[in-house]
Amino acid sequence: MKRNKSIDEFIEKAPAASRQGLIQIRELIHQLVPEAEETITYGIPTYKLNGNLVHFSGYEKHIGFYPGPTGIIEFSEDLKNYVSSKGSVQFPVDQMLPLKLIERIVKFRLAENLNKSRSK
Repeated sequence: MKRNKSIDEFIEKAPAASRQGLIQIRELIHQLVPEAEETITYGIPTYKLNGNLVHFSGYEKHIGFYPGPTGIIEFSEDLKNYVSSKGSVQFPVDQMLPLKLIERIVKFRLAENLNKSRSK
């Protein structure tokens, strides 16, 4: 399987049903954390600032959002209507993306990473 070299390429090759949601998440992260490094890690779009912030990916029926275990635990009540696991949540492509919730999760993860770097 050929690896994507950029997030643009990743989104271009993603299933059509998830592309718009991937673009929305990417734009939101850029607005919230413009200084975050944008890269491909584990074969999916990743944002880093003082470590991994979040990852995301697109599938035919859902968008995978990966804020790590702390992001899932902190927002478990808000995520109860979605399929989730230790470090990921699935947002169905046939529903509106919960952009306000994603924003809160990204801000939480950013604060975590900034606090980690201060305590070192």
